[in-house]
Amino acid sequence: MVITSAHEPDREARSPWSQHHVEQKVRLSRMQGRLDRTISIPGSKSFTNRALLIAALGRGTTVLRGVLQSDDSYWCMKALRALGVVIEDEGEHVTIHGNAGKWAVADASLYVGAAGTVARFLPAVLAVGKGEWLIEGSRRMGERPLTALLDALTGLGAVIQYGANPGSVPFTLLADGLNGGEVAISGAVSSQFISGLLLAAPYAKEALSIRIDGEVVQRDYVEMTLDMMRAFGAKMEVQEDGQVITVRPGVYEARSLCLEPDVSTCGYFWALAALTNGRIRIEGISAQTRQPDIALLQVLEQMGCTITSGADFVEVQGTDNLKGGFTVSMQRWSDQTLTLAALAPFADGPITLIDAAHIRHHECDRIAAICQELRKLGIEVEEHADGLTVHPGQPQPALLDPHDDHRMAMALSLIGARVDGVQMMDPGCVSKTCPDFYERWRDLGVGVDFDYA
Repeated sequence: MVITSAHEPDREARSPWSQHHVEQKVRLSRMQGRLDRTISIPGSKSFTNRALLIAALGRGTTVLRGVLQSDDSYWCMKALRALGVVIEDEGEHVTIHGNAGKWAVADASLYVGAAGTVARFLPAVLAVGKGEWLIEGSRRMGERPLTALLDALTGLGAVIQYGANPGSVPFTLLADGLNGGEVAISGAVSSQFISGLLLAAPYAKEALSIRIDGEVVQRDYVEMTLDMMRAFGAKMEVQEDGQVITVRPGVYEARSLCLEPDVSTCGYFWALAALTNGRIRIEGISAQTRQPDIALLQVLEQMGCTITSGADFVEVQGTDNLKGGFTVSMQRWSDQTLTLAALAPFADGPITLIDAAHIRHHECDRIAAICQELRKLGIEVEEHADGLTVHPGQPQPALLDPHDDHRMAMALSLIGARVDGVQMMDPGCVSKTCPDFYERWRDLGVGVDFDYA
């Protein structure tokens, strides 16, 4: 597919994963029978794209197992191949032949779709090389801010030529290596800006110190980036307060790595058990993971569920009486805001979710969007600047719009597991992180009908 403009309609440029159910709606009906299952979940999007980019920059051949096959990883691998990186893709097993920090193709157009991690990581890793690259994305990606990252790259020697919307895609990056020294960047909008700089930092011309101004949204993802860099041999010093990170010059060394399951996706399945008084055990994940969405387990326990975990599994046993009447900060694990908002109507008291203003800048304005869709179901919702309050109620059948957002679709589908007649537009948007979500839902006993009139 040739991408000629960043102003195409959303989702016109599709990965193979998003072709499924493109023009359809899905109708859901309540779960039949008791849920009592042990399952596995695909690899983490966050780990996958970090590992792909590090391996591409690395010296030697890296083998990754547990790679997430989805929209986001597709656009990442497609961009890397356009840069001359040789990638052998065998589903969840991917082999990457690294370029040791030198991009073979120095003039290319690169399309990132709606993949936020790729849009925030790719410019920085490109800047370590020498060349001129046009970076484009979906319409929604063109509305998501990149200013903090791109300003930092400019300060380190890159040249950015913007299109119609400064600070966002599309833009042209002209690079002749990344200078070292010190650069300041805010973490208030997205931790991905910091992670992008970190991924590139070993290839700067001298040691690079990244000074973080203020609080960091979802700092755990920065720690996840540092862990991945260390796994590939990077050397860095982190100040005790975590606000200054200095990375020494070096080269990532190839290795074999098994990626963890995606805890963000696990959350929908644990929440399904919570909602239906069922049992779900997910194998291959530890409650000690760095992935911040594991905090969902504490809230599910607060809501009356029973959590059992071991070295290689986490199990949730649901309850007949979900407890509400509490407020919870979503700052560290905001991807589960929508999950809790979908559970909240079935609780015995209102649930308030706060400290999530940054999710207004994700695939959609997630706070406004979830409030809008819950109201369609007849649920009382109060929208706040940084979150929402959801009151108990009995959801009514409705046609819901996921706003081309995978997390909206998967979270709202929880309600369809308890309420007959919930319909979802554009179910294919789940392909961003879990292309077979509805097949999995059906396998667990939820009614899933794509072919109704």
